[in-house]
Amino acid sequence: MQAELAEMLRRRGFLWPSFEIYGGVGGFYDLGPMGSLLRDNLITKWKKWYIQQEGYLQLETPTILPFELLRASGHVEHFTDLMGECRSCGGAFKMSELMKERGVEIEGLPLEEARKLVSEKGVRCPDCGGELNLSDFNIMFSTSIGPGSSKRAGFLRPETAQQIFIAFRRLFRHARGKLPFGVVTVGKGYRNEISPRQGVIRLREFTMAEAEVFFDPQSPRPPDFQKIEGERLRLFRANGETVELTAGEAAGRGLVCNEMMAYQLSLAKRFLLSLGTKEECMRFREQKPAERAHYSSETWDLEILTQQFGWVEVAGIAYRTDYDLSRHSLFSGVDLSVTVNGRRFFPHVLEPSFGIDRILYCVIEQAYTCEGKRRFLKLRADLAPFQLGVFPLMPKEELSQKAHQIYQTLKRHFSVIYDESGSIGRRYLRADEIGVPYCVTIDYQTLQDGSVTVRDRDTTRQVRVKRELVPVLSGLLSGELKFEEAGSPFSSKEEEEEGEKSEHEDS
Repeated sequence: MQAELAEMLRRRGFLWPSFEIYGGVGGFYDLGPMGSLLRDNLITKWKKWYIQQEGYLQLETPTILPFELLRASGHVEHFTDLMGECRSCGGAFKMSELMKERGVEIEGLPLEEARKLVSEKGVRCPDCGGELNLSDFNIMFSTSIGPGSSKRAGFLRPETAQQIFIAFRRLFRHARGKLPFGVVTVGKGYRNEISPRQGVIRLREFTMAEAEVFFDPQSPRPPDFQKIEGERLRLFRANGETVELTAGEAAGRGLVCNEMMAYQLSLAKRFLLSLGTKEECMRFREQKPAERAHYSSETWDLEILTQQFGWVEVAGIAYRTDYDLSRHSLFSGVDLSVTVNGRRFFPHVLEPSFGIDRILYCVIEQAYTCEGKRRFLKLRADLAPFQLGVFPLMPKEELSQKAHQIYQTLKRHFSVIYDESGSIGRRYLRADEIGVPYCVTIDYQTLQDGSVTVRDRDTTRQVRVKRELVPVLSGLLSGELKFEEAGSPFSSKEEEEEGEKSEHEDS
């Protein structure tokens, strides 16, 4: 299945290797025409979830950061992975992954302790068997800002969060000086991964969607906590215990640090469910202390079970405490504390951070459906690259002219793709493989009475619609109208024969 899916994603313009004609470079992928639209729809939905629903502010900032900022944030010192470099062939490997294959966790261990374990296990270069030289490798991309002797050292940002902390004073004023409040930012992050070998799961350039929620540590209960208090959470704790309980119970029993954490876990879960993620394929895994980032006192990874990669982290929800604001206050000399109700303190931060590229892959994998010889993407209507397809039954002038008129009308209301190349069966196949929920077909009956046929992607059933089309399609896409209520059942022998003939033809 995975080979079939990968081939379909390339053929239909979802994912392509970057720099392909030059042999490619590990850790980089292009999003093709369909992948770009799907990613944009995913981001749009995420923004609606956190900006419109939660009322968070939005910030957009540069992707190049000066050295001083990342020294203050601790990334210059701590943002490292243990690398093993082969003395014989020069290959470089992420040692935590090599050791995990042998059942040993070395994440976060001091260099000398890690060296001892590697030696005890006899771990050598997996390519040539040579001896490995171990060192800490900072995975930030370094650069310089400006020319000549006045240039400043800088880095491509490893996370989008830092500029939110830098702009905190302005953002706090914009939030009317009240806590809690949240700020989101969506954009590119960069990490010079040692050995990215998991496709879009491990990238060197990736899209992040992060929120920083500032709150009073003495009042960590969100105003709307009662709305999610009963949400059931599946927690895989750092001690190996798995528990299922409500968000309210998780906070009340101290299994998570506070109500704000329980709220953000619930919110992240609901967002993933809204994308079509199966609840039974989702869990929250608590990071062990050695795994956690230097700024976090508690982190839960939201993981999705995939067929190709097993459990994949698609979001991390970290309790950053007052680490960032206090550090930037210290290093910049600018006081980022606040005074609320006569008490002066640094607000604490709860950060849900989503990896958009990983979510995109997981959504596609779970949407990929095989029914007999059929292959299609069962995407939610608000995620699909196109909501509708408009096709003339055949590329005849009178049919094409009418189809173009309907296409022009519908694209004022929906995202629509027009296609008249090849048989109608081939066009349905192409639409299915990019996840188009409904296809509108213009046939000779359309020329007589204005009716059209509408085909449902998931069932391949068709109805003939004789009423105003826009309200019908709006109802179908929103789920407010059942398909069988949209029109009268329709079956075209000509279309069925063409569909069977072209079902497996390469288009």
